[in-house]
Amino acid sequence: MKRLILAATIVAIALPGIAVAQSKLKLALVPKAMNNPFFDLARDGCYKAQEELGDVECVYIGPGEHTELEQIQIVQDLISQGVDGIAVAPSNAPAMGKALKAAVAAGIPVMTWDSDVLEKDKDIRATYLGTKNYDIGVNLATIAQKLQPDGGKVCLQTGGAAAANHNERLQGIRDTLGGRSGTTPPGDPLAGDNGWTEVAGCPLITDDDGNKAVQGMTDILAKEADLAAFISTGAFTQWFDNAYRQAVEPYKAKMDSGELSIIVADTLPMQMEQLKDGLSNGQVGQRPFEMGYQAMFILKDLAAGKSVNDPIYTGLDVCDKNNVDSCLAK
Repeated sequence: MKRLILAATIVAIALPGIAVAQSKLKLALVPKAMNNPFFDLARDGCYKAQEELGDVECVYIGPGEHTELEQIQIVQDLISQGVDGIAVAPSNAPAMGKALKAAVAAGIPVMTWDSDVLEKDKDIRATYLGTKNYDIGVNLATIAQKLQPDGGKVCLQTGGAAAANHNERLQGIRDTLGGRSGTTPPGDPLAGDNGWTEVAGCPLITDDDGNKAVQGMTDILAKEADLAAFISTGAFTQWFDNAYRQAVEPYKAKMDSGELSIIVADTLPMQMEQLKDGLSNGQVGQRPFEMGYQAMFILKDLAAGKSVNDPIYTGLDVCDKNNVDSCLAK
């Protein structure tokens, strides 16, 4: 009986016109960290696309926390496993550029999302999906200019020192506040440009660590009594709602009067509540769900040998107290 079953299986595989079940495409979505609520939304978008496509498996995998070397190792493991496509948000742009060369050599299509590789490595990946990161910086700075038209002392807070997306946001902030052009990421610190001066010890490097981010903000607000603006290029400062609220509430009167402005990237649910409660003066949000969702469709096209646009931008939402109830894209 076993021989008959085996023979029937061989015939079914060999004969044309007999349907054989196809395995799903394994498409990897690699975030900077798995303990990051921003990337949780991208994960949800990835799984939604998996559900809709049917023939795709979303392999969502990344470092437990922001660890550049671990992310590189994960990409190398995915290459060894022979996945059908990789979408990665590089924590370390130069190092990831080198790692992705091995994927291309193995015939695995690759793309970046949320954060890109360096300019010199962009021919390695098929496309970048996500935010135009320079524009996040521009919009963060524009809010600050409206609230503090005469400028003043400013502290910038950022993610990883080698993260291309955060460096582009820093560049956008500095260019806009300082009236500059023709710069390169992350731009030079402001030193009186258009009335804006960056205080000593900033930009604060957080490595996408929420505790480190809140502590850095707490220290600088206590140290710089005449700080006009605190601008963060990522949501890390606001992830831990209770900790953020405890750090900022002593300065709420200054925020209400316009003496101090706190402006932060992203529009996660807890951040929008903080804005509504007057514990933030502005938020510039990305669309991470859309990134994870679209990445699966793009990788499927790449695996089929199709060409895609480069870059693919998912848009921004600019929010303040005046439009807090209507600013997010539906």
